[in-house]
Amino acid sequence: MKTFEELYYEVLFRTLKEKDSSFLEKLELYDTHHLDCLLHPEKHPLILHTGECSCDEPDCVKVCPFHAIHPGESGEPVIDEDMCAGCSICIQECRAKNLTASKDVIPALRAIRSHKDLVYALVAPAFHGQFSSEVTPGKLRSALKKIGFDGMIEVSLFADILTLKEALEFDKNIKTEEDYQLTSCCCPMWIGMIRKIYKELVPHVPPAVSPMIASGRAVKALHPNALTVFIGPCLAKKAEAREKDIADAVDYVLTFQEIQDIFHVMEINPSETEESEKDHSSRAGRIYAHTGGVSEAVIATLERLKPDREIKVHTRKADGVQACRRLIQDILSGDTKANFFEGMGCVGGCVGGPKVLIPHEEGRVNVEQYGNDAPFETPIDNPYVIELLHRLGLDTVESLLEKSDIFTRDLSNR
Repeated sequence: MKTFEELYYEVLFRTLKEKDSSFLEKLELYDTHHLDCLLHPEKHPLILHTGECSCDEPDCVKVCPFHAIHPGESGEPVIDEDMCAGCSICIQECRAKNLTASKDVIPALRAIRSHKDLVYALVAPAFHGQFSSEVTPGKLRSALKKIGFDGMIEVSLFADILTLKEALEFDKNIKTEEDYQLTSCCCPMWIGMIRKIYKELVPHVPPAVSPMIASGRAVKALHPNALTVFIGPCLAKKAEAREKDIADAVDYVLTFQEIQDIFHVMEINPSETEESEKDHSSRAGRIYAHTGGVSEAVIATLERLKPDREIKVHTRKADGVQACRRLIQDILSGDTKANFFEGMGCVGGCVGGPKVLIPHEEGRVNVEQYGNDAPFETPIDNPYVIELLHRLGLDTVESLLEKSDIFTRDLSNR
């Protein structure tokens, strides 16, 4: 019997190399459940069980911070899809290596190739340097076009817009010493932890979607028939894209590893493709990808908008699930004087996500350098932000607080 990974690579290879899907009928020695997981991932949990569980006390059950996994009647792990945030900790801790992440490559490729309208790749801010140090954003854009994308959009442009929104929300809502704001909207694990476990803290989270959702919604507002595919380092983004109130934004989520698999099978070397550079984001949006980046971005932006306003950022670094928990305990116990808190679910931030291709320390250096190379320091200095807001019907920056359905999410009713 073929393993799940062997089946995945065989189906991926044939999907890219053969003209039709008749090969599926000829596959031998495969598990029909595994094949269905590859062809129809939306029908299955983000965490897949691919082998027999022989653990008396499964580590995956003990380590899940969301209590989303438990033994079934026959002993195999069962995933609670409503509670699972896609943090991948259970996969890392499974001693038998029988848990794996859902893969969306096959249906995404089919959709890309059959779609009659525009197809956009929405690339996370953590992308810089992931596909080798020689792969510039322009070369990555050209490589993605070889797959079938019509264009690539850097999600950091929408991180710029969400930075503006969070800065304005801070100025509007933080009035007393007892008030405080929780960020970051870009991390579904952090938001999921608050929403699923620490619900009493939801009122302190700004009503903002993530940059991923903002980019998908904006593309569909401007091009209603477009297909949107987010590309990033995070399995949790697959969970976020499935949430009912925001499922209108992104059609598919692929990880850096999944894109690397496609490049490998198609024999595409991104470092050898032509340059197609288009700088649109500011430093603020680009540094979202590493720990502390969101706080730094909001501080710099608020200083430009309201120079007299002071943000007191909590000094403890909260990256990784355990660090986020400790931060929340500090907040709940009142053991802090800060009024702005940032949490990131992965050590190092997004550059430390479970599906990155390089060490998070290297990813941080790359992201920081890319931020330093940005032509604009903050979103308010970025003419592309202002132009995009106008195209979306927002006449002023302040409109982000008043009538920005594209960029707004109400977590209180969830």
